[in-house]
Amino acid sequence: METKKRVAIQGIKASFHEEAAFKFFGTDIETVECNSFKETFQKVKAGEADYIVMAIENSIAGSLLPNYSLLKEFNYPVIGEVYLHIQLHLMGLPGVKFEDIANVTSHPIAIRQCGEFLDDYPQLKVTESSDTAACAKRIKDEQLKDTAAIANSLAAEMYGLEILEKRIETNKKNYTRFLILAGHEEEIKNPNKASVSFQVKDEMGILSKILNVLVEHEINMSKIQSMPVIGKRNEFTFYIDMEWKINGNYDSAIRKLLRLTNNFNIMGEYRKNDKV
Repeated sequence: METKKRVAIQGIKASFHEEAAFKFFGTDIETVECNSFKETFQKVKAGEADYIVMAIENSIAGSLLPNYSLLKEFNYPVIGEVYLHIQLHLMGLPGVKFEDIANVTSHPIAIRQCGEFLDDYPQLKVTESSDTAACAKRIKDEQLKDTAAIANSLAAEMYGLEILEKRIETNKKNYTRFLILAGHEEEIKNPNKASVSFQVKDEMGILSKILNVLVEHEINMSKIQSMPVIGKRNEFTFYIDMEWKINGNYDSAIRKLLRLTNNFNIMGEYRKNDKV
């Protein structure tokens, strides 16, 4: 029998990371729960997981900068991506009514994303926690009749909670992009997107030259992110996501970029997957 893929996620079952894992791999996987993003990499390094699902950017909160450092530190190949439409609901124990709720708990980012709703109910005590799904699980485990969690519908289903208020997020067009990483090399058929990193030479207009290479080869730069090089003043590592339609154009562009940059690294070549 084929063994299940072991997928490390930050958080617990029914979190947005597990939802993203299900969307990419299907539900027949073994979820490896981790307390931090770094622990997901450590699980793969220790042979306790095969893949990592890691949030890298959110349409409201922006890039998760510490996760770029993890990409560089562990250098596991990016083999795919997933976009999730982030929908947040207020949930509690079955039979509990909204007027019974005195406390609301969730991840701090989820709380901020539901600020307008919470502002309408100043009597509610809001408490931050490490994970949205963990808040839902705690309500079930401790049978908290005066507490509601802000989480996704998967958490309500898994932990037997009822949704008291649907779609309480302020911005209804809230999306998170997740990267899929493997602890091994994996051949991707017909890739049309790549994530690369590099440092630039100390030369006037060098970044403009790099961007011109992409334009000349009809390559779309869908993301650019810079991070300072630790211990080196005024030096940065650039992370770029690029998309192409003609493989020859991509290959030629890479050859030219190698001459214009230092420490050029292809972090992964994969299939574009931006459907939500």
